[in-house]
Amino acid sequence: MGNVTSSVAAKFAFFPPDPPTYDVFRERDGRLVLPGVTADKNMDVHLLETKVGNKIVATFWKHPFARFTVLYSHGNAADLGQMHELFIELRAHLRVNIMSYDYSGYGASSGKPSEFNTYHDIEAAYNCLKKDYGIKQEDLIVYGQSVGSGPTLHLASRLQKLRGVVLHSAILSGIRVLYPVKMTFWFDIFKNIDKIRLVSCPVLVIHIPLLAEDMIESSVITGTNDDIVDLSHGKRLWELAREKYDPLWVKGGGHCNLETYPEYIKHLRKFINAMEKISMVKPTKQLTQNPSIEDLQLVAKHAIARYVSKDQEFVGNILYFVPDPVQVGIFRNQVSVTN
Repeated sequence: MGNVTSSVAAKFAFFPPDPPTYDVFRERDGRLVLPGVTADKNMDVHLLETKVGNKIVATFWKHPFARFTVLYSHGNAADLGQMHELFIELRAHLRVNIMSYDYSGYGASSGKPSEFNTYHDIEAAYNCLKKDYGIKQEDLIVYGQSVGSGPTLHLASRLQKLRGVVLHSAILSGIRVLYPVKMTFWFDIFKNIDKIRLVSCPVLVIHIPLLAEDMIESSVITGTNDDIVDLSHGKRLWELAREKYDPLWVKGGGHCNLETYPEYIKHLRKFINAMEKISMVKPTKQLTQNPSIEDLQLVAKHAIARYVSKDQEFVGNILYFVPDPVQVGIFRNQVSVTN
């Protein structure tokens, strides 16, 4: 039963355009190009090899003044040939670099689509960002749409210094799209419900609201609702996120058209601006060169408690003792433990 259900979920998850909407060619100078895509000197095409040997296509859209890079994992029924206009808009409006890639078996990428291949695919794209562009975790935002939330959370759960995560029409897991199960089965795919708990950076969830009147009017939820992945997926992922950012529930949107709503870009820009203000490394409390009265009192309390029966002269001179700041920290910890 498990293998059958898992197979059904996998078939539901992947619908690569057939035929692909683009191809890749190599120019005489060795550069890779996508025919049909408007020439852009700030767009690089890559053919990346994954750890299992598949060759996947990736594109890097550069912004001259980018503060962050977005690693974008697209939905289950698209390939890069259909996405370039969106990437151009995101690059312009958000002032970010965009790294996008096609899953194994999608577009001009070799191999077959599968859950684990998508994990290898996003790892290859991330490695390219590090090696070829010097992108650091602190300057990276990972973005997953629909099934793309699977590889996105796979990577985000392993990288502890990412700047942020965006989940767009994301799924809790593959089986949960088909059946409203309450527990995670071993044969499930894209177990995002478990991985979201391991993400340590801010998480923005973008989904559409599920309206009660729409459920009453029709057994198939359309128009103002996501008829593929309902709001319960996005809502639960947001609830489980350790560091939540204000979610965006797009009224009137559908599973594949949220990008067309003006509040989409507006909220994303707000998120990007907020990420610029967040320090990725939370500073630890530093002791000043001039310890406070509180610190001195803690030192005195510890010293008196420890030495009063041994050295009366030490106790008498304690008020004249000016401790080293590091020692203040050590004494503070000792006092808090012993008291």
